[in-house]
Amino acid sequence: MSEKIQPENAIVFDNVKFSYPGSGEAYAVNGVSLTVKKGEFLSVIGHNGSGKSTLARLVNGLLESDAGKITVLGLDVDDSANRKEIRKRVGIVFQNPDNQMVASIVEDDVAFGPENIGLPRDEIGRRIEWALNAVGMSEYRHATPARLSGGQKQRIAVAGVLAVRPEILILDESTAMLDPKGRREVIEVVTRLNKEEGITVILITHFMEEALLADRTVVMNRGEIVLSGTPEEIFENGEMLEIYNLCLPRITEIINKLNTAGMGLEQVLRPEELASGIIERFNSAGIVNAVSPHGKPRPEKSVPEWDIDIENLTFTYSKKSPFAVKALNGINLHIGGGGFFGIIGHTGSGKSTLIQHLNALIRLPQAEKRYRRKRVKKGSPAPVLPSLTVGSFNLADKKTDFKSLRASVGMVFQYPEYQLFAESVFDDVAFGLKNFNKKLPAEEIEKAVRESIEIVGLDYNEVKDKSPFDLSGGQKRRVAIAGVIVTKPRVLVLDEPAAGLDPLGKKEIMELLHKLHREWCSTVIIVSHDMDEIAENCTKAVIIADGKAVMCDSPENIFGREEELYALGLDVPLVSKISGILAKSGITVNSNCTPEDFADKVIALYKGGADA
Repeated sequence: MSEKIQPENAIVFDNVKFSYPGSGEAYAVNGVSLTVKKGEFLSVIGHNGSGKSTLARLVNGLLESDAGKITVLGLDVDDSANRKEIRKRVGIVFQNPDNQMVASIVEDDVAFGPENIGLPRDEIGRRIEWALNAVGMSEYRHATPARLSGGQKQRIAVAGVLAVRPEILILDESTAMLDPKGRREVIEVVTRLNKEEGITVILITHFMEEALLADRTVVMNRGEIVLSGTPEEIFENGEMLEIYNLCLPRITEIINKLNTAGMGLEQVLRPEELASGIIERFNSAGIVNAVSPHGKPRPEKSVPEWDIDIENLTFTYSKKSPFAVKALNGINLHIGGGGFFGIIGHTGSGKSTLIQHLNALIRLPQAEKRYRRKRVKKGSPAPVLPSLTVGSFNLADKKTDFKSLRASVGMVFQYPEYQLFAESVFDDVAFGLKNFNKKLPAEEIEKAVRESIEIVGLDYNEVKDKSPFDLSGGQKRRVAIAGVIVTKPRVLVLDEPAAGLDPLGKKEIMELLHKLHREWCSTVIIVSHDMDEIAENCTKAVIIADGKAVMCDSPENIFGREEELYALGLDVPLVSKISGILAKSGITVNSNCTPEDFADKVIALYKGGADA
């Protein structure tokens, strides 16, 4: 029997170490040995700061290792003469798309890579068209990236790398800011390139469902590879994942809870497989046409003095210019004071534009200093002007105290590093407090800053004198939140607060927001592409599509309309997917879309039927 020929190695790490300047003996990558076969699809998971992004940047020489050896497609990365060739053959899509934007027009940005490797003009044109089609951005070919949403920019960044047709493609949390449809489209393109064209893929992700698509998964912790195996092998080991600050996938948590009730389900990783297992157990127990009662509505406090009312809100970017884009097209929405409110929508639907109106970062036309009401021609209808009130603040009145409004309505943006600017964490957090209350004594400022930093889970003495730009992504997010909550706003608005964080980090951020909501923040509003995040945390949510509010209801009612959501380019939570499959087999589980409530309802139905 002839010996099996092993495929060529795409990447080889041999005891590689790397530390950032000023970090002392703390290694971001610490003795990593890893071989990635040519054509392999490898997913890399780990907590924020575990070394995943550093590993990616070492592959094509963006960072130089301190020790060990890295070989890429047979080329030594440490040899500077190989760098240009390696970078032609290895494409990296970063987490923040603004780090990759180089041109003022989308098609020029996508063309940048192919032009730099000397492709003919006709081929460059074909590459641009193919790459933009692959990420669903063809209609924005002549747009300017600066006017696109964060998710749209991310698609363009992916297209720019795909246009080079690299032999190795590395995606560093590059789907974190995409809506569900965009995430599916990008992953489908990447999977197809891997399977059909043999491109080697390294996918760094915090989405467990993305990691499942890989041939192999590695887990990083404190710069080391601590687990390696198939996705199934990795996710079966729940206790080990928790040790490394990762959470079990939601589906595993549901299965574990059902099995404590004696259902004896196999550990699976896909909703279809779990639904099939539940149906099989119910059939074996002779349970048919089971219907659970509706649960009690989630508790919601009422603070009517902080109601938000929006009527006929419209907004156009670059109005009266060739780049005009209508972002909002007549939004009508009521957000009751006291709620934990979610805003959902596809990339570019107008979500971020909407929330920027809530504390007058974008002002209504009537509130502009130079606004003058236009004269209406005789016989013509009067123009319908937008109106917006937040509590007692009338945002359509130019005499409104907008400084007080902004002290009462805190805003945390999509990319936290955009809010950080000071030399130290202390100065960054204290800035808003000093700005809103210039006469506040120094000791009170220090007390408030300490409290805010500790509330977000950071050690005050450890971080107060550090530069915020030396912190990890998760720490930056916390500092940005601390800088907003230091004034104790009554309404807190967060744009993708947990995007890019590891599962444990997401859980901690949401627990923090609930704590603030319980203790002193009247209303929390979150924008999110994560349907499970909305389902598990919000008392009410709105769907924004094409600049309009098309659906506003409780999460359970919204996510019960699967077909409509899919048509809008959105997804449904894991629980809704499983419930939808079960319903077709006569098992109706009326849960509130949270894994805990779903599992409780299934257990109640199973025990009730099995005991009958």
